Amino acid sequence: MATNWPGTDAALVPPEFPVQRPRWSAEPFADREGFPGTEYATLEVPRDYTDPSGERVTLALSRLPAAEPARRRGILLAVNGGPGGDGGLGTALPERFAETELHQVYDLIGFDPRGTGASTRLYAEVSAPTAPFDSRPPDSVFPQLAEDMRQRELACDRAGGDLRRHISTRNTARDMDMIRRTLGETHLNFVGYAYGAYVGAVYGSMFPAHLDRSVLDSCVGPHWTWREQFLWQGDAVHRNVSQWARWTGQRDTVFGLGRGDGQVLTAVERAAGLLERLPGGVRLRTLLDGAVGTRSADRGRWAELAEVVGAVLAAAAPGGAGPRACEELLSEQSTWRPADSEGTRRIGVLEAITLEHEWPSDLEVYYNDMRDFRKRFPYGYGVLRAQPWVGAFRTFQPAEPPTPLRREGYPAGLVVQADGDPMDHYAGGVAMARLLGHRTLTVEDSGEHEIYVLGRNPHVDAVVHRYLVDGLLPARDTSCRGVSPRPGVPADTV
Repeated sequence: MATNWPGTDAALVPPEFPVQRPRWSAEPFADREGFPGTEYATLEVPRDYTDPSGERVTLALSRLPAAEPARRRGILLAVNGGPGGDGGLGTALPERFAETELHQVYDLIGFDPRGTGASTRLYAEVSAPTAPFDSRPPDSVFPQLAEDMRQRELACDRAGGDLRRHISTRNTARDMDMIRRTLGETHLNFVGYAYGAYVGAVYGSMFPAHLDRSVLDSCVGPHWTWREQFLWQGDAVHRNVSQWARWTGQRDTVFGLGRGDGQVLTAVERAAGLLERLPGGVRLRTLLDGAVGTRSADRGRWAELAEVVGAVLAAAAPGGAGPRACEELLSEQSTWRPADSEGTRRIGVLEAITLEHEWPSDLEVYYNDMRDFRKRFPYGYGVLRAQPWVGAFRTFQPAEPPTPLRREGYPAGLVVQADGDPMDHYAGGVAMARLLGHRTLTVEDSGEHEIYVLGRNPHVDAVVHRYLVDGLLPARDTSCRGVSPRPGVPADTV
């Protein structure tokens, strides 16, 4: 359906909107503890930037001033969490940078993106799922999964109302520029993680004259819709599982799961089949699928994962220790987020942001993908990436389309991407770097996600510090080691 989008060619931060002077206080916001030396304030911005005299929303800000004023080179903003910033560090991000060189030269600015934290919140009613949590759901459950998502979307609509249309990446970018203006800065520097990396790319596309140094860590694909982003996660997880299986298959005398990746994965499937025959077997098999997918991302846990699979095979076999022992072996693995089934309200930003893009309305599209993912990507809950999402039942029309990404008028930056990132596919980071002409720092043989400072990877931190503090961008694409090396288990001798 064609849509007449207002203002698609303008950034629409109205110059006539009054510049506020924040009243900084040492008193932190109620939802977080304070950090020594950090100041806190709120800022009002338009809810709808096409109506600057209309309703406003509040942004919660934090500031940790530069420790060496003589070296100060401006402000550095950071965004993580989401999509949308929900669950991110927000106003607490500056304290994560406090022990780094960034604190010496930048005023570190944190903020809770609109809809989240101590900013104006976008709520959704809790709509608890009714379909069983199953990593390999049968076709008979597909309609129930779809109905759960329809009810979830209706619950978002009831609590969020018209505010949902104004919780968007473009408005978050506009909010960032309002923060810049409020602080009296001509430029901002930026670090974005995962969804926040996308925010940084959007900001640069909308406000190129005001972006200086930028680091995009764990990027989404620049041309992927949110549905495509979810689907690519299935392949990202599968790549880690395949590498773990290959490594384990080279150590059959140690783990006894077979020679070669094919035999190891056959052993995993045998364990899954044995679990299904036990009382509560669907849940146990689902936990195993989750463990294989999530733990294979961490190279340092590969030996542990192989041992768990072997122990489950023994416990689930006829005459084995049985379901209680299997439950204990898989007890670390989680299934559903508590926030999805507890309380009466939750933050609904994730749904609003992911509905910026179009989603198929034909449920058969999802069902066909679920059948495919059930076969190819059962591990790490791959089928959840393919099942219907609230976008199939969207109750609102976005106020404007997503921003076409480009780099025209601001300096080249740096993309940090692990080659085994299970959440944001490595191919997406490579594509983002190519599109924007940024340098790429690849973290090799690693399932790390949100790496710079947050992941405590000293190799990454050294390269990024050199760029953000001293302005020294790598001369070419480069790479470094992951923080969690493969276990030192010798391979079988041939």
